Amino acid sequence: MSVGLAPYLTVAAVLFTLGVLGIFINRRNVIVILMSIELILLAVNINLVAFSAFLHDVTGQVFAMFVLTVAAAEAAVGLAILVTFFRNRGDIAVDHANMMKG
Repeated sequence: MSVGLAPYLTVAAVLFTLGVLGIFINRRNVIVILMSIELILLAVNINLVAFSAFLHDVTGQVFAMFVLTVAAAEAAVGLAILVTFFRNRGDIAVDHANMMKG
């Protein structure tokens, strides 16, 4: 018994929608915004791997590894910026992010 392509695309669509809604609904908490970006990247990875398995091609899985690398770098750099911003300002509210000068 094999699972078709539709369930994977459905899960990816739900994750992508949750990520986009997380960004648009909650614009004040930076941690939630970063988590929403990670959900979007996870949805893209699910699509890449699902289509790769469906088409019997390894290219989608290779691209998924690149997306995982970019997601790890985004998380590391984003959290480093948050820690620095919190040390300088005392809070991590997105409303005050325009005060950063560099």
